[in-house]
Parts: sequence; C-alpha cells; structure tokens
Amino acid sequence: MPSSNPPFSKRNLLLLASCQAIGQAANTMMFLSTALSVVTFMTHRDLATLPMTLQHLGVMLSVFPAAALMQKYGRGFGFRVGSTVGMLGAGVTGTGLYLASFPLMCVGGLVLGFAVANLQMYRFAAVELVPPQMRAKAISWVTAGGVIAAVLGPSLARWSHDLMMPLYMATYFVMIGMHIVVFLTMSLIKFPDMTPEAPKPGAAAELPARPLWVIAAQPRFFVPVIGAMMAYGTMSFLMSASPLAIVGCGLPHTEAHGVMILHVLGMFVPSFFTGNLIQRFGVTNVMLWGAAVLLAGIATALAGIEIWNFRISLMLNGVGWNFLFIGATTMVTTTYRPSERGKTQALNDFLTFGTTATASFFAGFLQEHLGWFPLNWFSLILVGTAVLTIGWLRVCRPRLATAPA
Repeated sequence: MPSSNPPFSKRNLLLLASCQAIGQAANTMMFLSTALSVVTFMTHRDLATLPMTLQHLGVMLSVFPAAALMQKYGRGFGFRVGSTVGMLGAGVTGTGLYLASFPLMCVGGLVLGFAVANLQMYRFAAVELVPPQMRAKAISWVTAGGVIAAVLGPSLARWSHDLMMPLYMATYFVMIGMHIVVFLTMSLIKFPDMTPEAPKPGAAAELPARPLWVIAAQPRFFVPVIGAMMAYGTMSFLMSASPLAIVGCGLPHTEAHGVMILHVLGMFVPSFFTGNLIQRFGVTNVMLWGAAVLLAGIATALAGIEIWNFRISLMLNGVGWNFLFIGATTMVTTTYRPSERGKTQALNDFLTFGTTATASFFAGFLQEHLGWFPLNWFSLILVGTAVLTIGWLRVCRPRLATAPA
C-alpha cells in the first residue's frame, strides 16, 4: 500500500460503516416500499418488482464507470457522486409515484442503480483502509453497518408510508434526506490514494496489470464470484417477492415491515463475527455454512405460509447471504494487484448484480403466476450451484481453497 495512504484509523472505518448503515437503510426502504407503492395504482402485480429489477440493471451498467471514476479521482469523490445520483434517483421514483407513472418509477430505479453500485464498493474501500491481515474483519465491520439499516430502513418506511398521499410518497423524501447525510459524511473520511506510488530507487517495480480475462480465470476469483452471484440471486429472488407473498397470503401489509427487519438483521448482525470465523475456520468453510443456512431458510419457507414461516425463512436467508457473500468478497480481494483493483472489483459486481437483476425481474412475475412455493423450489438450484462450485475448489484445488484470505 502506498506510503501516502492514511494510517489505519478506526475513525475512518466507523464513518464508512455509518455511511453503509444509512445508505443501506435507504436501499432497504426502496426494496420494501416500491412494489407495495406500485400496486396502489397498477392492477398488473406481476410487474411490481420491475423498478427494483432496473435498479439492479443500473448497478450492472454503473460498476465499471463508477470504478473508473474512483480510480482517477479517488474513493471520496466517487462516493459523493454516488450519493448525489442517489438523491436524483429517489426524487425521480417519488415523482413517478405521485404522477402514477410506472415508466417514471422504472427510470428512477435505474438511476438509483448508480448509487447502489457505489454503496457496494464500500466493502472494497474498507480493505484499503487497513493492513492486509485485517481485510476480512474490515469487510465485516463495514458490512455490520447494515445492522442499523435493518432497523432504520423498515422503521422509517413504516413511519412515513402514510404521512402523505399517495401512500409511500413521504418515504421517497426521507430517502433523499438519507443520501444527503451520506454525502456530507463522506467528506469526513480520508481515503488512500487510488493511484499506486512510483517505486523508490532500488525497490522492485510493481508487476504490470494483467488482462481482465487472466484475472477472471483464477479459481480463487471465479469460484467466489459464482458464490456471490448465487448468494445475491437467492437473497434478491426471495426478498423481492416476499412483500407481495405476505400480502397475497392474506396477512396485513404491515407484517412485511417486520419480516424485512428480521431479514436485514439476518443479513448484517453476523458481520460482527463473520470476519473472525473466516480467520479461524477458513473462507471456504464459512461460505459452505452460508449455503447450508440458505437451504434451511428455503426449507422453512416450504413448511407453510404462516407469519412465522416468513419471519424465520427470511431471517435465515439473510444470515446465509452474509456468510456466503462476505466470504466471497474476502477471497476476491486476494486475486488482484493494486493496479488491477478497479476493473477486477467492477467485474465482480457486474456479474453479481447481473444475477441479482435477473432474479429480481422474475421474482414478481413468478410470485404472481406460480406462487411462493415454486420460487423457493427454484432457489434450491441457485444454492446447489454455489455448493457444487465451492466443493469443487475444496476437492480439486485444496491448496487454493486453504490459502490465507
């Protein structure tokens, strides 16, 4: 790491975790409120999750430009641009709701994708703020900011959903305010220089950047990326459809808020110890545990449609996502050189959110036409793919599987 980098500072990590908490809370409000707000003026519920799908598409389209912007101008500048676009996206989505314009809400979701692309890069920025041996803990600590989001996002959505008419109009105003807070907080964080420092006289020159396909061909890259794709795909598939499923099963729509709180808590509470688990038991073991917990969540969902089925299954869904996703991110950060980090991180997120966009698109359609149970049966394929891929690395490439993360 260049000598111009700031020394390890818990203050920087704390502020970054705070931005994660607030930004993730705003994103949680988007997921919780958008499908329910769309069905207030649209009769075709199978399209209700389309704005969220387009948000994921926006992430896919944004990861490479966002990474290039940060590589050239620094993390702080890039993250503040992301917050600015977040204000714009929330405003456009809210305007679409006010005008009962579904296409405008879809445009707002697409614009918000750029903000979410930046939000997802907080975990990579955390790695750059700490010594190499602390990368797993840094990712966990910043991701743990989502614990606050687990309570803050659904609580604010529940409090604001009927403050203005139409329903959830005030929620989008709250989201704009949250992006403003993130913008201001980012100016207080000192990020390291993204440009590698020239070698000192007598020091070995840094190895040149490799083509992206060479980096992607490494088993320690493509295995965790597939794991992250399946983790995010399963989580998005079931989370996006769950509010519609809860209402469709005859439960009050306010129950969706409580279920979402448990889901997001499941996503982020384990972050307080996931890094320690990775250091103690190994990254592939933790990833396999995550897949096992996802399977337990699916089994709970298939057991019935009572409110406790939704609560427990979505909470386990979040815990499984945490283990699998943080483990995958930790392994990916060991596969690139400083000059390669921007494009490698962008490729990782491009592939991950491509899966997420597809899962989110089909979630509303399948929920409306097939129901909650078929969605969960299909999720078994996603989790099974992750298990087979990680298992292949453990059996066929044991040295790579057990290398330090």
